Amino acid sequence: MSGHSSYEPKTAFGKWFHERLPVMDLVKGQALDFPTPKNLNYWWTFGGILAVMLVVQIVTGVVLVMHYTPNTDLAFSSVEHIMRDVNYGWLLRYMHANGASMFFIAVYIHIFRGMYYGSYKAPREILWMIGVIIYLIMMATAFMGYVLPWGQMSFWGAKVITNLFSAIPFFGDAITHWLWGGFAVDNPTLNRFFSLHYLLPFVLAGVVGLHIWALHIPGNNNPTGVSVKGAQDTVPFHPYYTMKDGFAIVVFLLFYAGWVFFAPNFLGHAINYAEANPLSTPAHIVPEWYYLPFYAILRAITFNIGPLDAKLLGVIAMFGSIIILFFLPWLDTSKVRSGTYRPIFKQFFWLFVINCVLLGFAGSGAPDNYFLSHEAADPTKWALTYNVVGKICTAFYFLYFLVILPVVGLLESPKPLPPSISDAVLAKNNKASAVPAE
Repeated sequence: MSGHSSYEPKTAFGKWFHERLPVMDLVKGQALDFPTPKNLNYWWTFGGILAVMLVVQIVTGVVLVMHYTPNTDLAFSSVEHIMRDVNYGWLLRYMHANGASMFFIAVYIHIFRGMYYGSYKAPREILWMIGVIIYLIMMATAFMGYVLPWGQMSFWGAKVITNLFSAIPFFGDAITHWLWGGFAVDNPTLNRFFSLHYLLPFVLAGVVGLHIWALHIPGNNNPTGVSVKGAQDTVPFHPYYTMKDGFAIVVFLLFYAGWVFFAPNFLGHAINYAEANPLSTPAHIVPEWYYLPFYAILRAITFNIGPLDAKLLGVIAMFGSIIILFFLPWLDTSKVRSGTYRPIFKQFFWLFVINCVLLGFAGSGAPDNYFLSHEAADPTKWALTYNVVGKICTAFYFLYFLVILPVVGLLESPKPLPPSISDAVLAKNNKASAVPAE
């Protein structure tokens, strides 16, 4: 699918440089002239949005680290110093903190789009799996970054999450002590998390480059799921999609700016503005919003199975909920890629999206608090606790991948596919032109 480059240097220096390092030929062939399906909608712009947000996170992070001190006695005050004394330090910190949330908003949309349109199906399995690896690196990077301010939620979040590894038989305690750098969350822990938080974004950038390379081998998927039949189904990436992506990026940046300037602390926790205190446990320890579905899955397992206790089963379920995404290309048995032509799949997919949102809500509340009623004193009142909702949604989450997708793929009768991308585009245009103007 690589584009044929027509780059010809115009100057003597350009020809000299091109003969020794044909980088402009690569850019023109793999970016500007890259043949792209002509029917991509705005859901495909989130890949470009994610690339922009990664650059924002790296740039703001590099500047912030110039003023940050990775020491348990000084970390909290150094963050306050950034906020109060560094020129535009408040802006950099708010951009970085809210940028993480924007990054996850964009990546969740990107993942759901890939799931709906079947972008994980052959020949894009490796592309999908690299994307899941990117997601795991993002999660690790964001978690370590949240620890750095060394506020109450930072400290106790680090303690709770790292302590989960102690549930692993035989090696759990050793892994936990290695993560801590000792026998408690302390200065070595902060230094380790700081080093990894600074390193991983550059690793992430490299894996993103690999992801783009893997994309350029089979080329983009598209809303119909029909493979490109020829040049008539594609257009050059520039100027068609550079303009479309550019517009979407500007709109998303305006959305991002709204959070930064008008609600910079809304997505965080107020308790994190209190310095970490190992002797004072918060009433309710909860991770950042983008981890809440997995936190709900972790808490949903409250039973033992033979020698496996609830803590270990919860850890297995939480990590399994992510690892299962690697096997999605083989769990979905349908021969049709796009959910547009799969009526039964489409209904279950939107139930899955709603289920993920409900998992987030279930993870946000204390397990025994009531989700739909506050009349806990009366046992005759029917109500759902956050943990009960988490259990129901966790069951549906795994049923979706392990039962619903394989069975629906075998039993469903998809709608007829268009012969080509061009036919689908022309049919859509003709249908739109047939609608009378009001």
